[in-house]
Amino acid sequence: MNVFITGASGGLGRAIAAECASRGYKLFLTDINEEGLHSLQTGLERQYGACVTTRACDITKDESVDEMLALIDASGIRFDMLFNIAGIDYEGSFLERECRSVVKIVSLNVEATLRITHAILSRRRENGAFSLVFVSSLASLYPMPLKATYAASKRFLTDFAEALRQELKSKNVKVLTLCPGGLPTTEEAISGIAAQGFWGSVTTNRLEQVAFETVEKVQKRAGLYIPGAANRTLSFLGKFLPRSVIAAIIYKRWSGAQEKWLCTESK
Repeated sequence: MNVFITGASGGLGRAIAAECASRGYKLFLTDINEEGLHSLQTGLERQYGACVTTRACDITKDESVDEMLALIDASGIRFDMLFNIAGIDYEGSFLERECRSVVKIVSLNVEATLRITHAILSRRRENGAFSLVFVSSLASLYPMPLKATYAASKRFLTDFAEALRQELKSKNVKVLTLCPGGLPTTEEAISGIAAQGFWGSVTTNRLEQVAFETVEKVQKRAGLYIPGAANRTLSFLGKFLPRSVIAAIIYKRWSGAQEKWLCTESK
């Protein structure tokens, strides 16, 4: 089983890589953080005896991706599974962010993800089943004031994945969309969860559990995975409210939490 993982050196990427390595999968890991990749590779090889290949790559740049694909083609690697994990968000309202930061969210979360998906699907093993995982977000299910660009970029992935799931079913390709709530991936993420108080704690997911369940659900041909009972309840209840009402509720919640978070970060 050859598995390709983007954003591998981040919190969720590391957890997914560890879960796959524990199952004996061969890994091709990429991330813009070369040092983080090497550290992860060393740990996986030492702990699991895993076969791990790494390649630092900026997947928002064609030339960087082309160089990585050339290495894959020269090695004759064909893949059985792809985890699209790489993504980014910047806190703050739309006008408070520099234009380039807003555009970068779309560039990585959408454009780069499409680039990698097309490339790796074209390099899947012939006549075999292929599993494709998109890491979206609970935020993709709602209009999200103060996180508008991020939520919209993840909404694209959620809708794209569902459409692709139907389109590729006849080609023996399974597509799973992962929509987690909060994930304690970085110190910034942890402080953001803390700033949300009660709702931050109940909607946060443990990385190791999410990684385990995600790989399990890929095997079961699930189409959508929302970790956590609270998150699944919120997604269900959200179907019965007008989107304008949901946006107003979210704005009220996020305006206070984000103000508290950004104030803490600036100290």
